[in-house]
Amino acid sequence: MTVKEMAQTLELKIFAGEEGLEKEIDGGYTSDLLSDVMGYADAGYVWVTLQTHKNVMAIASLKELAAVVLVKGFEPDEDTMELARQEQIPILGTTEQAFEISGRLYQLLHP
Repeated sequence: MTVKEMAQTLELKIFAGEEGLEKEIDGGYTSDLLSDVMGYADAGYVWVTLQTHKNVMAIASLKELAAVVLVKGFEPDEDTMELARQEQIPILGTTEQAFEISGRLYQLLHP
């Protein structure tokens, strides 16, 4: 499944990084602790978080993540969106809680 297909199915808002919407998703990881994501998320994963600052994109790029999903209606900072465009990693958003969107993403990837 591509990031674009996931975003459409889960009705996610696309903030930035549209250039990366055709990336394939290999899994997901939910955490708000950057060091946790650095240690345990794998390339091709979708990261679910409430963090909105530019360090999110530094981690997403380092780990070669497929996309970042912001929860609870949070929106990325402008410098975060600029890095998303540069790195071609989509930043998406939802008003759902992390628990809810993580469950829906899991069901989508493991039917």
